[in-house]
Amino acid sequence: MTTSGWHIGAKQRRLLVALLALPVSACNRGILAPVGPVGGAEKMILINSTAIMLAIIIPTIIATIGIAWWFRAGNRRAVYRPNWEYSGAIELVVWSIPALTIILLGGIAWIGSHDLDPAKPLPSTKPPVHVDVVSLDWKWLFIYPDQGIATVNQLVVPAGTPLSLRLTSGTVWNAFFVPQMGTMIYTMPRMATRLNLQADKPGVYEGVSAQFSGDGFPGMRFAVHAVPPAQFAAWAASAHSGPALDAQSFEQLQKPSSYVKPFTYGSADPKLFDYIIADRPLPPISPKTTPPAQHVSPQPPAGKNNVR
Repeated sequence: MTTSGWHIGAKQRRLLVALLALPVSACNRGILAPVGPVGGAEKMILINSTAIMLAIIIPTIIATIGIAWWFRAGNRRAVYRPNWEYSGAIELVVWSIPALTIILLGGIAWIGSHDLDPAKPLPSTKPPVHVDVVSLDWKWLFIYPDQGIATVNQLVVPAGTPLSLRLTSGTVWNAFFVPQMGTMIYTMPRMATRLNLQADKPGVYEGVSAQFSGDGFPGMRFAVHAVPPAQFAAWAASAHSGPALDAQSFEQLQKPSSYVKPFTYGSADPKLFDYIIADRPLPPISPKTTPPAQHVSPQPPAGKNNVR
């Protein structure tokens, strides 16, 4: 083998390895790698539905190949029956298998639609963390009414704790989706939808907008930081050093912008979500001296706070 031939072979091997790694890397970050009870249940529904459909697809493929092979031109044993018109046994098979498939798929859909109702609270001994979600052009606003803070393009949650979401849109229709946590749901102006999710283990999970909403749509992404409960409490306490989300800052936030870096508001009106749904102006808040907008990390380093 020549030197040039060796280099070509090495490049081909590297390309093959990269192509083989793509499905694995996709599974590690998508719906096939769930991190919570909702995502895990949806993955099981996907697997069960696929298995049930394969139960009719695989026999059909095998029968098609078998019939084509048996009635090939060179098979003298194949009998041509021009007057054949009915077989009760064949009719039973033809109708019973699809009927059973539909019944099983319908049962899975019926059970799943009730167990995974987005508005149904998740069973847990821990109280849920309430977050109000607002889709804007082209960014995500997360309001923590109990903590009195808000974030942009960054959702920080305690791992192992249910997450109760109220969602709406400050502009056009959109769709909230964290693939590894499960359940995509729409956000609509002047309307509120509810969603309950949970991340069972700490990590950073990608959230996306699943509804095209204009030029800045590709940059409408956010990160979900699932952290231990103690770390979440420390982050929420340190976040109060950020600027206030008042009427003026919300007006600036509403202006179209894309690929916005995550940052944190140190104070936010707990009823801000209700004002957005009612399309009413925000009420004035008490004056507060605040530093410039800054990013508050959900992973506090050793020290008094985690502001950087």
